[in-house]
Amino acid sequence: MLIARIIGDVVATHKAPSHHGRKILVVQPLDLDGSDRGGAVLALDSVDAGIGDRVLLVTEGFSAMTAVGRPDSPIDMAVIGVIDAVHLDD
Repeated sequence: MLIARIIGDVVATHKAPSHHGRKILVVQPLDLDGSDRGGAVLALDSVDAGIGDRVLLVTEGFSAMTAVGRPDSPIDMAVIGVIDAVHLDD
């Protein structure tokens, strides 16, 4: 899993039937200090996240498919939680 921030969404007039009823989000992975970690990616939303939310992102196909309730569908990444706070010990 990764920590990420929602930076946009995708409007698709045609998409795979397994994606109907799910938002496609543009997600920026983050390092623990909040800085960007690599480039932005696309993920299906399973928790009704919105732009600006910090979220948990799964980046493995089977976990992503299971999280959005769409087994055997072409999904690589999914947003599975909205983060309220992160606490780190030194």
